[in-house]
Amino acid sequence: MATTSPLPNSRTEPDGSAVIRVLSYNIRSMRDDEDALARVIRACRPDLVFVQEAPRFFRWRKHAARLAAKSELVVLTGGATATGPLLLCSLRATVERTQDVLLPLTPGLHRRGFATAVVRIGGARIGLLSCHLSLRSDERYAQAGMLLDRLSAMDVPYTIAAGDINERPTGRSFRRLAESLQDCWAVAPWGGEYTSTPDNPHQRIDAIFAAQSVEVLGCGVPLGLPGITEADLRAATDHLPVLAALRVPGA
Repeated sequence: MATTSPLPNSRTEPDGSAVIRVLSYNIRSMRDDEDALARVIRACRPDLVFVQEAPRFFRWRKHAARLAAKSELVVLTGGATATGPLLLCSLRATVERTQDVLLPLTPGLHRRGFATAVVRIGGARIGLLSCHLSLRSDERYAQAGMLLDRLSAMDVPYTIAAGDINERPTGRSFRRLAESLQDCWAVAPWGGEYTSTPDNPHQRIDAIFAAQSVEVLGCGVPLGLPGITEADLRAATDHLPVLAALRVPGA
C-alpha cells in the first residue's frame, strides 16, 4: 500500500482551478450486491465516475439511474449505447456535450465503445472518456490508439480517461496510453495498487489517466477510506475501484 494520508477533498480554488475526485469502477453489470456497490461509490465522494460493464440489456437505463440515485449522483452518458462504459457525475459538473462512440467490431468478439463528455467544474473545462478495452491483444492495442485520437479530437485543454484496460502496466497497450498521458497511480500512488480481484488482489488492470497538464494529487484503490469495508469491496463486484484526486487548472 502506498501513502495513506487523506486524499484531498473536492473544491474550487480562488483562481478557478478545480480539485476533483475521480472514480473508475468495473461494476459487472450490477449482478452482485448493488447496495454494497453504492456504499463504496458514496464513500469515495466522487465528482466523476467512469463505469465499465454497466447494464446493457433489459431496462438498462432504469438500472443505471437507480445506481446513480443510490450513489447520490446523476447519469451523464453511456451504458448500452456505448456497449458498457458509462459516466456518472455530481451536480458540481456542468455538462457541455456528450457522445457515445462505438468502436469497430471484430467478428466473434464483444463490440467495444467509449462513453465521452465535456464538462465544466469550477473554471476548468475537461474532456472525459470511460473505456473497457478488448481481451485480445491486437484489438486492445488498436483501441488504445483510438482512445488517444478521441481525446485529441475533443479539442479541450484538459482530459481524463479511465477504465478497465484488461492489461497490466507492462503491456504494450497500457504503455501506449502511459506514454501520452499520466498514469495517475504511477505519478502519485495512494491507497492500494492492485484492482483484480477483490478476494485476491494481484494485478493492476484498471487505471485512471490524465493529460500532462493535470496535477495528480493521489491515486489508488481506496482501502481503509472511511465508509468503505472489505466486505463491501468483495460483495460489490469482481474488480476493486480506483480513486484519484486531481487538480485541473481553470480556463
